[in-house]
Amino acid sequence: MVGRISMATRSELVGAIIERYRSCSQSNKRQILDEFVAVTGYHRKHAIRVLGRRETKPPRNRRQAIRYGADVRQALVVLWEASDRLCSKRLKPLIPVLLPALERHGRLDVGAELRDKLLTVSAATMDRLLSEVRVVARGGQRRRAGMSSAVRGSVPIRTFGDWDDPLPGFVEVDFVAHSGTSSSGSFVQTMVLTDIATGWTECVPVRSRDSSLVVGAIRQAHQLFPFPLLGVDFDNDSAFMKELVVCWCRSQGLEVTRSRACRKNDQAWVEQKNGAIVRRLVGYGRFVGAEATASLARLYDVVRLHGNLFQPSFKLRERTRIGARVIKRYHPPVPPAARVLAHPNVAMADKERLSRVLDSEDPVMLFAAIRAA
Repeated sequence: MVGRISMATRSELVGAIIERYRSCSQSNKRQILDEFVAVTGYHRKHAIRVLGRRETKPPRNRRQAIRYGADVRQALVVLWEASDRLCSKRLKPLIPVLLPALERHGRLDVGAELRDKLLTVSAATMDRLLSEVRVVARGGQRRRAGMSSAVRGSVPIRTFGDWDDPLPGFVEVDFVAHSGTSSSGSFVQTMVLTDIATGWTECVPVRSRDSSLVVGAIRQAHQLFPFPLLGVDFDNDSAFMKELVVCWCRSQGLEVTRSRACRKNDQAWVEQKNGAIVRRLVGYGRFVGAEATASLARLYDVVRLHGNLFQPSFKLRERTRIGARVIKRYHPPVPPAARVLAHPNVAMADKERLSRVLDSEDPVMLFAAIRAA
């Protein structure tokens, strides 16, 4: 049995046999490897890695980084202003065109060395050199915040699991865009409002995303519901996250909340109605202008009665998770109007008013009116 050797001796042994190991045949490699493992005590796999590792090459001499001084910064500021303050990635390919034009008209005078630096400077370096100038140009604001970010930050978040069986009057609000295959320009959108407790749903067409029209649509929906509204839960759409919209809702005594960004399940109730009502009836076409808005309004006037009075819908009763399996149990399907009439927290006057509407409407005539609209 060959005795074990020290680390220094192992390193010397590796240096002595590594070249012979690499250049010999496969059978000789096995013999050398057996002897190496016996002497060093290495595991065989580790010994193969030690003897088979590549020779490390000395690091290459890197070209010294170009230093950009105040002269480059000043010239870049002139180019940046002349380009209407383009971003660096767009400014870089423009410099070979813009620089000679400024020189011809006496706007900029640069030497050969400075010209070479301006033509070779990277977009990232331009960002660093122009950072302070851009801060001053923005009035001292380092980061340009979104127009609705302050309003959005003032609205608390409510997730799917935060509802906990609310009273009638807490609604989820969402927009369904009727833009067709292109989202450019102005087009009609349907505001959908779904009550969490009863499933009562109202659809209001909005001609454009103007804040005053959004407020008008919420006011109109407020009058259509058979009970007073208590709260509105928006998504993060900038049409909702406007100071005018949020402040008006709060002035009406409505609790304003919002869902998490990119979490559509936070608004599962209204998202389901978007497809089951709006997309099923209207489709995905493009609607533009006052005439299209009025046509959708006539359709929704009939749909609201037929759907809320005579269309049963399921409502989740409980949700249980067993490992990876989720078990859902539902209440018996009933129309939203039946839930309103059975709910103990709806005022008797509101129930009587809804009962009169329910007694007076003919479901066959409503369905025919939907077809006509």
